[in-house]
Amino acid sequence: MFKEIIIPIAIFAGLGLVFGIILAVASKIFSVKRDEKAEKIDDVLPHANCGACGYSGCAAYAEAIAKGEAKELNLCTVGGEPVAKHIGEIMGVDVVAKKRYVARVMCSGSNQYSKKKYAYHGTADCLSAARLSGGDKMCPNACIGLGSCVSVCKYHALSVIDGVAVVNPENCVACRACVDICPKNIIQMVPYDSNFWVCCVSAENGPMTREHCDTGCISCRLCVKACEYDAISINDFHATIDYNKCVSCGKCMAVCPRHIIHTKKS
Repeated sequence: MFKEIIIPIAIFAGLGLVFGIILAVASKIFSVKRDEKAEKIDDVLPHANCGACGYSGCAAYAEAIAKGEAKELNLCTVGGEPVAKHIGEIMGVDVVAKKRYVARVMCSGSNQYSKKKYAYHGTADCLSAARLSGGDKMCPNACIGLGSCVSVCKYHALSVIDGVAVVNPENCVACRACVDICPKNIIQMVPYDSNFWVCCVSAENGPMTREHCDTGCISCRLCVKACEYDAISINDFHATIDYNKCVSCGKCMAVCPRHIIHTKKS
């Protein structure tokens, strides 16, 4: 009886040892050696794997840099200047960090101002709500406000206030996850040091915008006339700012009758 038990156990133990040795040898023979520089670069990257650099993850970006295949060495928006500096030291070149950007939700149509088509009681998800006639707000470019952007942000940079998503610029790392998931395409990247932005991207004419929202841009052109630097224009029925020309004088904001030119100073 004892032999009938111990012999099978010994056989299985022996097979396990043999297969373990085979796997260990195979892992050595077939192992893929990583570039030493790639490993060092990977170590300094934040491992957010957000894809903002254009690669599938931090490891892929590190490999591309080490092989000389990456177009730029400062694409990590999450790591910013410190990471760019470390990568430059590893590669033996000077790397200047990219200009910092921040996400902005281009909508002022909160529940207070935006008119509704119907009462939505479905899944609390913007993508789902957008399938029902573009959401419950009458403006086709209005923020749905169910927080899909909030759910994908790893940095707690977004929240929903009164039916509109709002960005905390200090937490935003410009990973673009919110930009990619927004079904209305109303989240845009704006230079961090820009003091003003037009918080509306309505593509409807003035009369239609008035019907749908009490605060949307009506293309009145008062901001265009007030700007002395040709930094603001009307495109697709809403005002847009050229951040390369804007000097932050604030005259556009002062004359806007709809109060949709926002400032980070307030």
